[in-house]
Amino acid sequence: MTPDLHRSRTLVWALVVLTTIAAYALVVPLLAGGDPRLTDFAAAYQAPSSAHWFGTDSAGRDLFVRGATGLRVSLVIAAVCAAASTALGLTVGVAAGALGGGVDRIVMRLVDGINALPHLLLGIVIVALYPGNLAAIVASIALTHWTQVARIARAEVRPARSATYIEAARLAGATRTRVMITHLVPAAAGQALVAVVLLLPHAIWHESTLSFLGLGLPPDQASLGTLLQDARTTVLTGSWWTLTFPAAALVITTLTVAAAGTTLRDRITPPLPERVTR
Repeated sequence: MTPDLHRSRTLVWALVVLTTIAAYALVVPLLAGGDPRLTDFAAAYQAPSSAHWFGTDSAGRDLFVRGATGLRVSLVIAAVCAAASTALGLTVGVAAGALGGGVDRIVMRLVDGINALPHLLLGIVIVALYPGNLAAIVASIALTHWTQVARIARAEVRPARSATYIEAARLAGATRTRVMITHLVPAAAGQALVAVVLLLPHAIWHESTLSFLGLGLPPDQASLGTLLQDARTTVLTGSWWTLTFPAAALVITTLTVAAAGTTLRDRITPPLPERVTR
């Protein structure tokens, strides 16, 4: 099997699984109706059955519906975080690569300084100031994951700024800002698209970790992190399903998104040995 065919099949399977996950997260809560936060303690800790496919939690809530709701919340938060982080990294990286000189050196030292900090610890510090605040959660993830995007954007822009069409645009009277927006940003746009996809698994894990630690969303708000936090104690009573299904949703989603992002990255930028032999 050729590398291109293998990547194509991987991407197709990843998209099929992601479509299924998205359909589960979007459709199930709509079909279930009602408020998934409503409790029914008489139905607590019921094992998986035809009535409750994923069983029920400590408050008698259906985990099939609550899991879909939590997955949807986590995916939306992760998508917003990935988009914000990529936009910030793209802006900084393009500016550093286009301006060069002292600006480039200062920006890269800033990137190195942020990379030296433990991202999870920095995120915990930010969220701890505003516990349960959705904006704080987004900020804590976006502000700790933009540096790699900035490096990639800078690497794409530096060779592009000396291209013939860039020189022609400058000679035609285009300002530096117009050149960056019109020519240099599109040069890094392909890698930025890949960065959004590759950042999604990181964002999902960070949101889940923060919520699991009790610093993210409030316990009554379903997300993969809050479901796992609730299962931390209930699983000790023998209710294995409260941990198994949310954990499986988290692992399958992140692995599938990572596989799709890696395949997309390889299609846009083939590995070095492959490029050399062509």
